Amino acid sequence: MFQYLSFRAALALITSLLIGMVFGGRWIRFLKRKQVGETVRDLGLEGQLEKQGTPTMGGLIILSSILIPALLFAKLDNIYIILMLFTTVWMGIIGFIDDYIKVFKKDKQGLRGKYKIIGQVVLGLIVGLVMYFNKNVVIREKIRPSTDIVYATNQQPSPSERFSIQDKHAVKTTIPFLKNNEFNYAALLKWIGPDYKKWAWLVFIPIVILIITGVSNGANLTDGMDGLAAGTSAIIGATLGVLAWISGNIIFADYLNIMYLPNVGELAVYVSAFVGSTVGFMWFNTYPAQIFMGDTGSLSIGAIIAVFAIIIRKELLIPLLCGIFLAESISVMLQVGYFKYSKKKYGVGRRIFMMAPLHHHFQKKGYSEPKIVVRFLIVGIALAVMTIITLKVR
Repeated sequence: MFQYLSFRAALALITSLLIGMVFGGRWIRFLKRKQVGETVRDLGLEGQLEKQGTPTMGGLIILSSILIPALLFAKLDNIYIILMLFTTVWMGIIGFIDDYIKVFKKDKQGLRGKYKIIGQVVLGLIVGLVMYFNKNVVIREKIRPSTDIVYATNQQPSPSERFSIQDKHAVKTTIPFLKNNEFNYAALLKWIGPDYKKWAWLVFIPIVILIITGVSNGANLTDGMDGLAAGTSAIIGATLGVLAWISGNIIFADYLNIMYLPNVGELAVYVSAFVGSTVGFMWFNTYPAQIFMGDTGSLSIGAIIAVFAIIIRKELLIPLLCGIFLAESISVMLQVGYFKYSKKKYGVGRRIFMMAPLHHHFQKKGYSEPKIVVRFLIVGIALAVMTIITLKVR
């Protein structure tokens, strides 16, 4: 039974849920005994001061709920699983250092922003290099015979002769809503000359770094209300799991005319653990939260989502699928940018939103926190459905 991918994925999901729900409570009690609580600044938000002292560093629940099932049920010789495990541990360490400084060193700023960016850039560099140079990272393509050969035989070829199979190493991705929707990043360098393909890494690796940094920080900004980041991530993870399973199944990949990625189906086990961990964490994180995930969780889940999307060649779907993260990030950039611009021009800073990130804007307008979270999750589900629809709408 353990040879079946679906069986191992189901076990990973159940195990991650149990770890989060059973050991999560014990972790919360331990943190309370150690008085590891969140320090809250008074920003004039309803119910904010009530969260003072709530245990943080709950991201350790999420990470352990991912890593243990993945180590138990996934094939650890799979390059994609190795990449995801490395991403989880690497960003978990960076987030833990940030939370440790905030909680134990009593420094509200935590790890300086430049060090977080350096950590994300290093992760992007490693992921990009592995995706570009590792011989096991391939796309399996159909190579159809020349029409001249078909006509020369004067008969229709048999099904097995209609095309040949070739594993190709290329930095391709999927462009949504287009029929012939495969795009090779190397094409951006055609102006270099005939050998442009060998320089594709000059484009591919910076794009990987940008995506990982952007999504990781977007998830971090979204983590501002009880259950919001965890719930949004669970929806995104489930959608990516569907895309990974389809991309790793030769029958469905052929039927849907999408890239078939050998061995990528194994990621269904990992993403099942990811979904189980975020849902299990919500057992304690829904309003009113008994624990916060902190940067240990938020930075990690954002990076996990980004790397996962890159591996299955669906990173261009991130603006749609991760629309909540994108909206939160854009609201902060617009707020900060306009404030600086207006202060320079008018001598006084002006704001677009009542408060940023976006969820706090609605909170300032008088909406209750549970209502904001549920409505954001409904939007997240709609975005996930639209993402799945892109498989057919071209």
